[in-house]
Amino acid sequence: MKISTMRDLLGAEVLTCEENLDNQVFSACGCDLMSDVLAFVKDQAVLLTGLVNPQVIRTAEMMDMVCIVFVRSKMPSPEMIEMAKESGIVILLSNKRMYEACGILYSNGLIGNKVKS
Repeated sequence: MKISTMRDLLGAEVLTCEENLDNQVFSACGCDLMSDVLAFVKDQAVLLTGLVNPQVIRTAEMMDMVCIVFVRSKMPSPEMIEMAKESGIVILLSNKRMYEACGILYSNGLIGNKVKS
């Protein structure tokens, strides 16, 4: 699924890296515990979260995620926005709750992924 399609489905605002909206994502992870995100199998994935601290960006970088969707209109700090820009990570801001946002993406073909065993 293209990031631009996710933006449209979620009615999201683009905060960073608008030039990367044509990039594809192949799976998604909805989580507020970054330790659980680290157990997620990476590969062109998107992270949906309501957690707003710099660790979110660092974790997404480590996992080679290409997009972060902040749900519930959670606004990342200017520092987080700058970190994402430097890493080429698209940040989307959605007013939807995580459950709803994940459901919308899943029902439109964006799958989850396996957890590392």
